[in-house]
Amino acid sequence: MARLLVVEDDELLRDALAAQLAHAPHEVVAAANAREAIDVFQAGRYEAVVLDLGLPGGMDGLELLDWMRQRAPALPVLILTARDGIEDRVMGLKRGADDYLTKPFEMSELLARIGSLLRRSQLPAYAPFTGASFARADASALRVEAGMPRAWIAGKATELTQREWELLGLLIAHAGHVVSREAVVAAWQSNDGEPLQSNALEVYVHRLRRKLTDSGWSIRNIRGLGYMLEQDKTTALKA
Repeated sequence: MARLLVVEDDELLRDALAAQLAHAPHEVVAAANAREAIDVFQAGRYEAVVLDLGLPGGMDGLELLDWMRQRAPALPVLILTARDGIEDRVMGLKRGADDYLTKPFEMSELLARIGSLLRRSQLPAYAPFTGASFARADASALRVEAGMPRAWIAGKATELTQREWELLGLLIAHAGHVVSREAVVAAWQSNDGEPLQSNALEVYVHRLRRKLTDSGWSIRNIRGLGYMLEQDKTTALKA
């Protein structure tokens, strides 16, 4: 059983979501708008959030997602949206969502996706990484922490989403070598059985690139092949 926060302004849908998730069974707290969500979020601890983007009032779903990410960077968040444009879905992922569903949706699919996010959040950490290129570098500049989705980047603890943590671990394990897109997709699907959404991998790579700034490491896109974690040239010369 997990404790879930459901943020949805439509009363009928909110009640249906709460009832279905409670039957799963999970403990469910529901909120009708961002203000209510902030109040209950600050009052308790949650394992995942189901968040509607089209919230009423002064704060929409994306703004609430930003607020939550500042306080719980690794908390699994599934967004619900009536907007079916790819730009809106990609924006939600860029702002920190882990998955999304477009309304209308089947309740069985939502339950499966929530289950996937919860399973992924409990995955064991990667074993210590010993890639040859990585071993020659200053390990304190980039280190994935065992037991939780967190990395030490340039000496600073950085919270990651589960997907970011898995991707960074895979790249570190093969530092200096190309990791194909197919290998990443296969690893993620073997962990939770869920297919990777279109364009999602590029979003996670983009988010990791930003977080690796000043670490001495960067993710290089090898056109037609995949991605490679490599030392920045200035860092390599100092090593």
